[in-house]
Amino acid sequence: MVRFRLGTRGSPLALTQAGMVRDALCAAHGWDAGAIETVVIRTTGDRVQDRALAEIGGKALWTKELDRALLAGEIDAAVHSMKDVETVRPPAIRIAAMLPRADVRDRLIGVETIDALPPAAIVGTSSPRRRAQLLRHRPDLNIVLFRGNVDTRLAKLAAGEVDATLLAAAGLDRLDRPGVGHAVPTDTMLPAPAQGAVGIEVRADDAAAGALLAAIDDPATHACVAAERALLAALRADCHSPVAALASLSGEMLTLRGELLAEDGEAQVEGHVEGVAGDDLGVRLAADLLARAPASVRRLFAG
Repeated sequence: MVRFRLGTRGSPLALTQAGMVRDALCAAHGWDAGAIETVVIRTTGDRVQDRALAEIGGKALWTKELDRALLAGEIDAAVHSMKDVETVRPPAIRIAAMLPRADVRDRLIGVETIDALPPAAIVGTSSPRRRAQLLRHRPDLNIVLFRGNVDTRLAKLAAGEVDATLLAAAGLDRLDRPGVGHAVPTDTMLPAPAQGAVGIEVRADDAAAGALLAAIDDPATHACVAAERALLAALRADCHSPVAALASLSGEMLTLRGELLAEDGEAQVEGHVEGVAGDDLGVRLAADLLARAPASVRRLFAG
């Protein structure tokens, strides 16, 4: 008997993450796997692979079909990679839980370090953040658009279309590819806000679904990702905005680091704030970064 319906995208990584949520729910509530139905929903972001997200609708391309299914009652919850979820969500939907966060770092695939790339090397990425951070370290690099799921990108790299690419360590680990690539230290490349976090959304008025998911929520991950998303909201960042952020929690004290960059990496500003988890740390850090940012960076944020 099906007790709960989980909506997910159909990529191998999305299905793996939905399986993690299913297993966590079953463990928490004593259900067998048959109690949860996985409902695959194809998104626009999966269908359109030849253009940058920012050109064709941004992060909503990963969420709008899942949102529709959730609000229509076709699913009870939607599983997301939190870095793909827009900062401003419909009021009828809320984030009910997050699984424990995985490795937040990027992995460089093709060479061991950014410095080891040959002169004028071609690096594939669709991320404005990764592009700007790479060019800040190596202005000679040629950055080309690189989209598709993990296997697609690795195949393009193997075929010689590019010299290197970057993928999230968390996704590679979840797909059982822990030895692929070389982890880039966060001091070299601060990750995308919410990277490595899996979130589950429900209808805001569905108290029963919310209660079931509360049992698998990881409070530390939830607090850190909320702070990173609050920074994005205060910056009014969009898919064109090269921004990185990472929060860490020690007891009740949360440290939030952030970095804003110009698109070409030539200008950059970084900083951090500390305080009690739940305080307006994202707002404080956004104000500090924007106050110190050069014009070429500031124009990309806050409206």
